[in-house]
Amino acid sequence: MRPHLVFWISALVRILLILSGAAVCGYFWGMKVGLALGLIGMLGLVVMQLQYLLSLSDWLDNPSSARLPDGWGAWTEIFSRLYKLRRGDEKNQAELAEWLARFRQAMTLLPDGVVIMDDVMFLEWCNPIAEHHLGLDLKRDKGMRVTNLVRTPEFIDYIILGRYETPLTLSFRDRKLIVHIIPFENRRQILVTHDVTESERIDMMRRDFIANASHELRTPLTVINGFLEIASLQPDLEVSIRSSHLKLMVEQGVRMQRLVEDMLTLSRLESAEFQVRCERIDMHAMLRHILAEGQALSAGKHKIVLELDGPDLQGSPDEIRSAISNLVTNAIRYTPEEGQIKIVWKSGAQGPKLVVQDSGIGISAEHISRLTERFYRVDKSRSRETQGTGLGLAIVKHVLLRHNAQLLIESTPGVGSKFCVQFPVSRIVE
Repeated sequence: MRPHLVFWISALVRILLILSGAAVCGYFWGMKVGLALGLIGMLGLVVMQLQYLLSLSDWLDNPSSARLPDGWGAWTEIFSRLYKLRRGDEKNQAELAEWLARFRQAMTLLPDGVVIMDDVMFLEWCNPIAEHHLGLDLKRDKGMRVTNLVRTPEFIDYIILGRYETPLTLSFRDRKLIVHIIPFENRRQILVTHDVTESERIDMMRRDFIANASHELRTPLTVINGFLEIASLQPDLEVSIRSSHLKLMVEQGVRMQRLVEDMLTLSRLESAEFQVRCERIDMHAMLRHILAEGQALSAGKHKIVLELDGPDLQGSPDEIRSAISNLVTNAIRYTPEEGQIKIVWKSGAQGPKLVVQDSGIGISAEHISRLTERFYRVDKSRSRETQGTGLGLAIVKHVLLRHNAQLLIESTPGVGSKFCVQFPVSRIVE
């Protein structure tokens, strides 16, 4: 049956009941009594309806399914329908709140910054990455204009021009960001920030590597080609001059070969295809052999001391030998005559440690963090005198990474340097 028909039938039944009761009372106690009782009954019915209307008005001010009033008669159907509607609304709101929480959780996990703004650039929400990129604070800055928070001319011009189809490259807070604004809905805009600082640094290192490698290879090739050209143009060149030319060409050829070998070694170490071989490494025998090589390179110009009190390791003997040999060779090359190089292999609570300490020229603090970069040199002229390739410490770094070891560098200009290699306990061979 239709709700409207139920309501009217219920109302008519109540009126008829009141009138019937009044008529019965009038029949027994007189017409006046019957009319009075009828009026009181009708007034009570009106008051009851007004009371239900007042309850409904109070509920509409703060609708909640838990505090919906009970009804009588037709009001029971009305309140029942309101209860169903409100329960449906509460369920939808709960689902929307859950989806909103999931959305914000997903936005917080994105590697890019996300800022939601209205059509006049007032901040509504942002994720933690955007706070880090742009120096925002959601609690503090919510409701403020973003152009007042990110005060750079490039960003403001980008907003004013409104050419959002092309991203903006922005240098801000010592970071390089790609900023893109995406309009959505009618009164919302999304600002997305992508940090390219690290990729720019890697690209710069790659460009520097190519430039440095080309330069390092060009120098010996220029010498060799120059002497070959002289030999071809002057076939009757004196034997002594020809011999000196041949000697220089051999030296430059060896230098170029060593450079190519180091580049191939570094490329192999960086490749994930080559796994670390787990073999037992006799560290005492290896270090004694490296000591003999160091003494041959020094030719008696330095005092080299070796102290052995550490265990054998598991790993790649060739790679560990290459790393330690590079450290010892560098110490000899950058230590003046009569200087001292100390090699210590010892056990420790955190694992075995190798220390290569010298009394050489030392390194300034601003250079230490970049020593393991390819072709990075503190003093280029000094590096050419020592015949280094500029890849030794880069090789050391990658060898140690493959063996879960760490390289710690301490140095004082004019006093000397100390290179410490900390191996993990897991690399010890019992």
